[in-house]
Amino acid sequence: DDEKDIKLNKYVLYQNYPNPFNPSTQIDFYLPSSSNVQLKIFNLLGEEIAQLVNEEKPAGKYEVNFNASSLASGVYIYKIQAGGFVSSKKMILLK
Repeated sequence: DDEKDIKLNKYVLYQNYPNPFNPSTQIDFYLPSSSNVQLKIFNLLGEEIAQLVNEEKPAGKYEVNFNASSLASGVYIYKIQAGGFVSSKKMILLK
């Protein structure tokens, strides 16, 4: 399905890999056109833990590494906002 999404020129936020992870994981996303991108990590209380991306990016596929060595084990949410697209997914930190 991922390749189909890219051919359809849709924004895509992929599941992080590996998941569960310790202490770092990779988050990939795809932009069909140049967009102002914000990629943030939140805890389950909705508190912002980290901002990984906050800039204009050209169309393409991106990989962002997130190191959670300073965080406690648990479930975290990562959320992307790009153009009018908003998506979030869960990831699990297991120490």
